[in-house]
Amino acid sequence: MNKPLLILVSGGLASGKSTVVQEILDKAGLDDVVILKHDDYYLDQSHLPIEKRYETNYDHPDSLDNELLFKDLEKLLSNKTIDKPVYDFVNHTRSKKIEHIDPKPIIIVEGILILENKKIRGLSDINLFVEADEDTRFIRRMLRDMNERGRSLDSIISQYQRTVKPMFHKYIRPTKRFADVIIPNDRKHDIAVDLIVAKIKQISGSAL
Repeated sequence: MNKPLLILVSGGLASGKSTVVQEILDKAGLDDVVILKHDDYYLDQSHLPIEKRYETNYDHPDSLDNELLFKDLEKLLSNKTIDKPVYDFVNHTRSKKIEHIDPKPIIIVEGILILENKKIRGLSDINLFVEADEDTRFIRRMLRDMNERGRSLDSIISQYQRTVKPMFHKYIRPTKRFADVIIPNDRKHDIAVDLIVAKIKQISGSAL
């Protein structure tokens, strides 16, 4: 197998990154793809009491094990398998589970801070940034955290004001300058998706 194509997809929390990625895959007719979540590479916190884990700023670059992700991406790009960590957002630490991931022709990594790391950007072929209205993102995040992660409304609002919003403006939004394409996700973005699909086909050198 040739060297896989690596695509990094960033954007604020709940901006619709996964939805845009699925649109790209559907339009390109792709199914032989690895999709990694940067979230799974949050640092292990099992050595900390649960009260301390609650204080973690998940929107800061230092919360992520980017060295491990970089090594895993190097392996996948060399057509080697990896054992990917899985993060447990209920207990705020890395799960004991791992996922065995085989290399595929296309690798996509989604994450709010995935374009912040220079070493990881250096491995990428295409960088995308998905934008959405700030209020829309907050409502999506609130519903997700309440329904999927058992969070209370008070804790969601407190975290948003304390870390999510300020970290977005300090670390996440500035990474737009590293994006090859910025996709507005508050209106139709068919043209942007078509351009990305065409670029994937051009780089891959096949009709996919």
